[in-house]
Amino acid sequence: MDKRSKKINSFDGIVFSTNPNQTIELIEIFENSSLLPKQQNLKIQLDRKQRGGKTITLITGFIGSQNDLETLGKKLKNKFGVGGSAKDGEIIIQGDFKEKAFLFLTDDGYKVKKVGG
Repeated sequence: MDKRSKKINSFDGIVFSTNPNQTIELIEIFENSSLLPKQQNLKIQLDRKQRGGKTITLITGFIGSQNDLETLGKKLKNKFGVGGSAKDGEIIIQGDFKEKAFLFLTDDGYKVKKVGG
């Protein structure tokens, strides 16, 4: 097993079981491996909630390491010349760049789906 992997209990929330044969299955998640761009299922949408009425472009669904997520976020921010952040599998880009980001990501080989109007 890789040193950087995590084991997550698939039975989150079970405190006690009366079944003497009950076993808890563990799922391994490797943090340092990212899916290939063509295997990613990204969703792109505009969002204004809890942001003081300012529009952001939100890209969700990235599966992979934090470094790869930050690299992709940095590419997008540099391409459009705006600020933003990348954390928790989400990339936030300040402003309305839904169409431009969609084209950029599809040209880069990512599978992207537009969400919302």
